[in-house]
Amino acid sequence: MSALLVALRLARRTAWRSRGRSALIMVMIGLPVLVITGVFTLTETMSITPREGLVAELGTADSRLVQTPEGTVLQQQPNGASWNTSGGDYEAAYPKLGAAEVAALLGPSTRLIPFSTGALRLGTERVDALETDLRDPLTRGMLTLSEGRFPAAREVAVTPALGLRPGDLLRPSGEAPLTVVGVVEHPYRPSLREVVGPDLPLAPPDGFLSPTQYGPGWLADTAKPVTWTDVPALNTAGLYVTSRAMIRDFEPRAPVGLSLLDVRHTVGLGAMVIMVVLETVLLAGPAFAVGLRRRRRELAEIAAQGGSAGHLRMIVLADGLVLGGAATLVATVLGIGAGVLGASIVARWGGQVGPPGVPWPPVMGIAALGLLTGLVAALVPAAQAARQNTAAVLAGRAPAVADRPGWPLLGAVLVLAGLGATVVARRQPDSMWVFASAVLILLGLVVLMPWLVRCTGWPAARLRLPLRVSVRDAVRHRSRTVSAVAAVMAVTATVVAVGIGTHSEYMDRRNAYTSARPTGTLAIWGGSISDAAWNGLRAETARRLPGVPLAAGYQVRDAQGRRYALRYTVRWNGTRTRRTVAVGDQTLLRLLQGRHDPQATAALASGKAVVFDASAVRNGKLALRAGSTSGPARKLEVPAVLATPADEYQGGALLPRTLVEQAGFSTAERQLYAMYRLPADSTLSRDLAKVTPRVTVASEEGYRNVPDPGLWGWLVGALVLVVGGTLAATRLAAADMRPERVTMMAIGAPPGTLRMVVACQALYISGLGALVGLVAGTVTGVALSRPMTTHGAGDPATIAIPWPFVIAVVVGLPILATVAALITRTRLPLARRLL
Repeated sequence: MSALLVALRLARRTAWRSRGRSALIMVMIGLPVLVITGVFTLTETMSITPREGLVAELGTADSRLVQTPEGTVLQQQPNGASWNTSGGDYEAAYPKLGAAEVAALLGPSTRLIPFSTGALRLGTERVDALETDLRDPLTRGMLTLSEGRFPAAREVAVTPALGLRPGDLLRPSGEAPLTVVGVVEHPYRPSLREVVGPDLPLAPPDGFLSPTQYGPGWLADTAKPVTWTDVPALNTAGLYVTSRAMIRDFEPRAPVGLSLLDVRHTVGLGAMVIMVVLETVLLAGPAFAVGLRRRRRELAEIAAQGGSAGHLRMIVLADGLVLGGAATLVATVLGIGAGVLGASIVARWGGQVGPPGVPWPPVMGIAALGLLTGLVAALVPAAQAARQNTAAVLAGRAPAVADRPGWPLLGAVLVLAGLGATVVARRQPDSMWVFASAVLILLGLVVLMPWLVRCTGWPAARLRLPLRVSVRDAVRHRSRTVSAVAAVMAVTATVVAVGIGTHSEYMDRRNAYTSARPTGTLAIWGGSISDAAWNGLRAETARRLPGVPLAAGYQVRDAQGRRYALRYTVRWNGTRTRRTVAVGDQTLLRLLQGRHDPQATAALASGKAVVFDASAVRNGKLALRAGSTSGPARKLEVPAVLATPADEYQGGALLPRTLVEQAGFSTAERQLYAMYRLPADSTLSRDLAKVTPRVTVASEEGYRNVPDPGLWGWLVGALVLVVGGTLAATRLAAADMRPERVTMMAIGAPPGTLRMVVACQALYISGLGALVGLVAGTVTGVALSRPMTTHGAGDPATIAIPWPFVIAVVVGLPILATVAALITRTRLPLARRLL
């Protein structure tokens, strides 16, 4: 125990003397701990459990009830709720269920107050609105008054995100102004934009919305708790229920047994832990080697005075324990603080934030991992310290480097095993197995790295002087070169693999995008509405879009008036896609093709289908399935011709009305199409909803997603790790090459040559690591692209390499590291050489 205390005291003293190196090691070890701890804390703080959100949801009430439209089939269970309106009238208003009827369902001594959620229309903007009386005790705690007072009749309170103050006026569209008398804050949603008042002119909903968020209803104070046994009767009456007793009684059960998902998560977590530890150890390894190099004489003196090999190992390992423990402690504290602070900042942009929460088990696990990483990073220097020749060190001679003959064979076996596992994992549906296989490849390359570094010394004689000196020095001091090259290799391989996988997924999504209409098309659909309602909707559309040409589409019905959809299935980008065909005339055909096509127009006029999917037409026929929610399905086969659509990703087909009617169906105009882009502040959807709520307005904008910007975030992370690790190794190389550099300066070498020698060390380390990492990352990235881009048997994988990104990683980062090394101080005082 006394030897350990002495070792820790020496480690603390050494860390304080070499503050720059100590700070570098602490950053390398602490940064992953800080980031992961911050993410865990942020997620925990932003997660509000149902019990934590009880006050914001119910105030002091026992339950909240929301009405659903007539015909809604509603069923609530402890693990969720389901509802559908397939059997109801979409145009029906909310049921006129009075407060007395609801109170009767809940039992005697029930008190209700209105509590309706919806939207308030302010010009072209819609804001969330809550219609209730905040002065009632049942609402206490739901919203906190921060300025002014709670509203009375014809008055409102607003949340801070709206930017209004007491005394301002709100002017709802078509309604009398409302006076703002207070500013209220939601306990967990600082970014909420909401207006609250006892009598608000709520806008009609755009269709049926989720009863968990919107709808008219009440807060209830009941004599007895509303439990799950009361829910079925309330659901039958069209009431969605939330109550204290329901939330408190429901305890989610953890799954029993080990599932396949648990295995995948375990494998993924293990691969992530190995990668984090490996990368941190490789990055911090050169910095620990710097410390060993500086303390070599001190350790030799301890050995000369009777210190054993175990004592020397303990002293070096104490460095890892002290620096790793300090880094972990500081990073954990900073990570918790960053997570709590970040949650409040992120919540102001959108989302929710609760009381500060720290998931202690995973946070303590990450802290233990950081401490373990510090010890593992010091293992190799500790073993070197125990094996050093005391007499050679005290005489000032450089230690001899000896390779272990079995390591190249072990590395080759690991690489081959990783490649075989990658081939198998590539065909699995989960990409996590590919990452797990990549760990074997990286470990094998780390073991092979001493042999690879030694091989690069063979062609060194043909290089220019600065690079020749740097390569030979790197090969001679493989113990510190290997760690730095392996660190750069691991970073490059990881970033390249993620880049190829992410870009392949993006290209697959872009190639898989398909539409039945060209970009810029505005579509207006009416549901099962009467002819009079459709005529009113068409007239309102023409009035709202003056001068815009409209093409008509038709709805298909059988003799009993039941709606049918005509569909066919086609394989698009390897995925089976089901398309619904349109029914219309030459005007709609011209819109779908973006031009006048005489052959397609003649075919449509002759009663043939015009198809834009080549694989859907066989022997001049298109096979269709006529399906209905309330009628029997039918199969049809109609004559068809191929045509070219307006856009390359566009598919679909157009049938003439005569062809549909010959199949025994009738048609009714219920669709309008136009080449028109709605402005950002357009109110067309809400204006048409006034005519009938069963209208749907859609705009075809094409493929809107952009490449993942996080890809370049990986480049920034790689920049920090590669340049930082390279400079740490370059600093160690400059210290090791001090005698050679002094000799070069003594014989007249200019400062530029000395700087080039140091810069070539950085180029060698980062360049070799980047090249090996490119090969490993490409293998993993290509394998990763299959589970990320395939969608079933027979679907080929999409492989896309982001060349600018790869070049920036493999070429740009070594160049940056070399340029950064050029600023290293190279002028040294003359020193006496030992001959």
